[in-house]
Amino acid sequence: MTAPAESPPTLRPDAIGFGDALVVGLAATSPAYSLAAVIGPVVALVGVHAPGVLLASFVPMLLIAAAFAALDRADPDCGTTFSWVTRAMGPWAGWIGGWAIAMTGVLVVGSLAEVGVRSTLLAVGLDGWESSTPVVLGLTVLLVLVMAALCVLGTELSARVQNGLIVAQTLALAVFAVVALARGLRGDSPFGALTPEWSWLDPLGAGGPALTGGLLLGVFAYWGWESAVNLTEETRGGAAGRAAVLSTVVLLLTYLGVAVAVVCFAGTSWLAENADEEEAVFALLSERVLGGWDWVVLLAVATSAIASTQTTIIPASRTGLSMARRAALPARFGSISPRHRTPDVSTWWVAGIAVVWYLGVSALSENALFDSITALSLLIALYYAMTGIACAVYFRRRLTRSLRDLLLLGVGPLAGAGMLVWLLVLSVRDLADPANSYTGAAWLGLGPPLVIGVAIMAAGVVLMLLWRRRDARFWAERPQVSRDAVPPRAS
Repeated sequence: MTAPAESPPTLRPDAIGFGDALVVGLAATSPAYSLAAVIGPVVALVGVHAPGVLLASFVPMLLIAAAFAALDRADPDCGTTFSWVTRAMGPWAGWIGGWAIAMTGVLVVGSLAEVGVRSTLLAVGLDGWESSTPVVLGLTVLLVLVMAALCVLGTELSARVQNGLIVAQTLALAVFAVVALARGLRGDSPFGALTPEWSWLDPLGAGGPALTGGLLLGVFAYWGWESAVNLTEETRGGAAGRAAVLSTVVLLLTYLGVAVAVVCFAGTSWLAENADEEEAVFALLSERVLGGWDWVVLLAVATSAIASTQTTIIPASRTGLSMARRAALPARFGSISPRHRTPDVSTWWVAGIAVVWYLGVSALSENALFDSITALSLLIALYYAMTGIACAVYFRRRLTRSLRDLLLLGVGPLAGAGMLVWLLVLSVRDLADPANSYTGAAWLGLGPPLVIGVAIMAAGVVLMLLWRRRDARFWAERPQVSRDAVPPRAS
């Protein structure tokens, strides 16, 4: 008698719960690092209205997060945007959406790891190591590989690591914000403290191009929460979508609290003058706020960047897995470790390509690395907007059933997508000017970030066409529409 063939391994169901998914969503956004990277430039653009701009940037994120949650209920697939856009708008759009998600991970993982390495070295007093390029490069590559290994070893282990890192990060940020606000309110600041006002929450106070630039930076600060939804097949009770939505709310409260405290303590002039320091601005400011305890803020930025290094690998690797399962990529990318029940091949591919990209761009110059990160804004706005449109298209037959469905499944996602398309167009316009790049040089007559972003998407189109020529099964799929009053969940 012939033994029955064993079923191929799948991702481990019910590996994590709602709380773990929430932590992953928060960690992927890297709150301390994101704040450090954007607070100076945002203040330089809009002054005391920086908290208001962060509040305004939250609106499209919340609307798109709601679209993610609705689509996750209908199609709980770890490929998220790839799967949903394919279902609603067809395979061509779906493939491009999946490519955009995967490449955001490749572009940013190395940079996140480097920030984690540098901040850790500064926090423990190894300033000499931090100034050594070979040491930083070597430790950065090692950190990426270690984080990839944790992703492969199991989602439960990854979640436990993230729980510890998010606690350390949150406590450090809280200490910094409370002390900065307290000293600012009592006038104990070397910069001349400002008294917080409700008008700081008005994003229109700056107006014009300054507001637009601030919103672009704000969107980057919120990016990453959808990593929680990439774990939907491994999360108990279909809680991944709800975790993603709540993570955006927690991020809003965190960003507003820290932004108000920083502006109160440091004012606007010093922050604007040091805007080009990016994540180093917290290191500089923490010395004034905490004195000899400045390592607390460095710890926050370090744990934030290290945590995000790991969680940023998750969306790219699981998108690769989802694409391979539907023959949109070679089958080997769909490999799942029988022992650990994680996407091993796609995870190592993401880590490997990210390392090669990081080392290659770093060899050109540090500014070239920063320009490659700036190109992220194009890819982020693209796949978030595609998801919002896909939500309205897929649920279009439900939009007339109730006001709630009309707002949550149609108007909200389309409004969020419209805002992001507007920001995408503005990004293309601004990034076309070489003067707005870190290198300041022109590539093909354009700014390097725009060239990088366009080149990445063009490479995706070429790869898509080559793979379709080799295996056209995925392109036989046809768009679908939701017909159920309540979208069914997979058992």
